Amino acid sequence: MPIADYPFWGVLGSMLFFFLWIIWFWLLIKVFADVFRRHDIGGGAKTLWIIFVIILPYLGVFVYLIAEHKGMTERAIEQQQQAKTQMDQYVKSAAGQSDPTQQIAKGEELLKQGAITQAEFDQIKRTALAG
Repeated sequence: MPIADYPFWGVLGSMLFFFLWIIWFWLLIKVFADVFRRHDIGGGAKTLWIIFVIILPYLGVFVYLIAEHKGMTERAIEQQQQAKTQMDQYVKSAAGQSDPTQQIAKGEELLKQGAITQAEFDQIKRTALAG
């Protein structure tokens, strides 16, 4: 079938249908992820939600979104805050929390060894004293 035989509105309708289908799958994945992330309900309630969403997909997803919209938001925010806290802790541990005197001493060692210039040492010193 040549592309010229496929009318503009047909292409537009196909694209719209495709994107709506992708959005629905994205919503389905978000609902499944939220159901499994929940700690306030037991396994039986989780199973019932999953069965409801599988048997009546569109209705199940929309009912879950209406019933649990506030909880979904709170759980997503909590998960992001936990991820941020973990990342901050990792960065602090990887960067090493040394005091300014240790940084300046290391800089002096490197300067004496000739690994850095006086300007680089001055920059290390300013950075260490600044914060």
